[in-house]
Amino acid sequence: MNIKISTKVNQSLLQVWEGFNLELFSALAPPFPPVEVKEFGGCLKGDKVHLQLNFILFKQDWISDIIDQQSSDTEIYFIDKGTKLPFSLSYWQHKHRLVKDESGTIIIDEIAFRTPTIITDYLFYPLMYLQFLYRKPIYQKVFK
Repeated sequence: MNIKISTKVNQSLLQVWEGFNLELFSALAPPFPPVEVKEFGGCLKGDKVHLQLNFILFKQDWISDIIDQQSSDTEIYFIDKGTKLPFSLSYWQHKHRLVKDESGTIIIDEIAFRTPTIITDYLFYPLMYLQFLYRKPIYQKVFK
């Protein structure tokens, strides 16, 4: 399953890139499940992000590695790939694209995910879509 959500913000490409830090990462976390950041290595190739999701009755680890990061005058991106995923996911890759625009930057979240079955892929799709749609006003507030 693939999701793509774009958000226009009014800061330069470099300002937005510099703002992709632990503070932003924490602000983007959805209200459920609560997320504890165990490790935030950054957004460069070789960095690692370790989260612990609290589902009230149990906790699940989510570990992603930054597998690629590229920069040019018009675009900066990095890709995180899940290496240890919660039980509900069998595959995760998220490309975070920052694209220079005439009057700011467009933040593009490109997510590819799979669950254990095609049926649960379709059941999870609206939930995952909403989790990333939730980010739009946060991006716009942080990068106003």
